[in-house]
Amino acid sequence: MSPEALETFRVIGPTVSAIGLAGVGGWVLTTWLRIRNGYPLDGAWGQAVYPKTSSQEIERIKLLSQENAQLRAEMSAVKDRLANVERIVTDSGYQLTHQIEALRLEKDKVQ
Repeated sequence: MSPEALETFRVIGPTVSAIGLAGVGGWVLTTWLRIRNGYPLDGAWGQAVYPKTSSQEIERIKLLSQENAQLRAEMSAVKDRLANVERIVTDSGYQLTHQIEALRLEKDKVQ
């Protein structure tokens, strides 16, 4: 090797090494942030490394989805019933009935 080539390597070598270390450090930081925030990791060809789903996990997801749908339907029915109760309570006839009952109770107390 010639002295000029060695001098060039001595000047460029640390720069190339620093760029390589920065790339590896960035890759490690990116992977750590993905793991910390719950993002799936990718393999060498872009396939998902984590999370792996098994048949039990798929079945559990199906059961939870069905339960979620049932609970949403039940919540919808409860909201409808509550709307009917609110309509009855705010109805003027209901208030009038309560006033009449209050007068009857006062009349019974007086006698």
